[in-house]
Amino acid sequence: MFSFHRVRGFFVIDYKVFLTQNPNLMDKNLKRMATMHRMQTTGLELFYKKGYYNTSVDDILKELSLSKGAFYYHFESKEDFFVSIVQNLLVSKVYNMLIEPIEGKEDPFRAIESCFENALDTAEHNELDYGFVLSNFITEFNGRNELISKYLRDIYKMWEVNLVTILQKGKSDGYIVRHLDSEAIATYLISSYMGIRMLMVEGNCKMLSYQFKQQLRHYLGSLTQKELV
Repeated sequence: MFSFHRVRGFFVIDYKVFLTQNPNLMDKNLKRMATMHRMQTTGLELFYKKGYYNTSVDDILKELSLSKGAFYYHFESKEDFFVSIVQNLLVSKVYNMLIEPIEGKEDPFRAIESCFENALDTAEHNELDYGFVLSNFITEFNGRNELISKYLRDIYKMWEVNLVTILQKGKSDGYIVRHLDSEAIATYLISSYMGIRMLMVEGNCKMLSYQFKQQLRHYLGSLTQKELV
């Protein structure tokens, strides 16, 4: 039996109650969600390693040991599959690594420095490092797929806005020289991080990471109110 509740004059199904009363349907939905998550996780790994356009549906099916029918049961196309990966995995990866660590922190520069250092340490110890995943995809889809490019730019914008927000707060709280342009600083920080991640793929990642951290510390220090130094 369905459970209904009124929302703005309409009756809608209470799916939580409905699923609780129908355990078989709940099990089916949970299994479907688990399957989709496994597919998305594997797909992201393949796309990250080989690139979207160099990865075919057959490559994905082979890696997952799935039939084409099973793939198209969950997703309409490779593009639809990739969009689901961006929405369900890539957003959370960027948020967890580069946004959440600096949210609500008192000292903006210390938070940003620590955030970037931790992200670089993770990359440094990743044996299968192919660069910064968001940057890689932004470059690959630029001028080739506007729909996916928009999703990727939205993630970039979310990161940028978060940096600008903490920098603006830092100016209000007296950590940062007030005349500095928060948007310009955010752009510089993002572009420098993307750049070092690209260089670390082919170069001496430990040395490059160390050099970047040293210069980042000097740069951020130069923007700090003198009385706080």
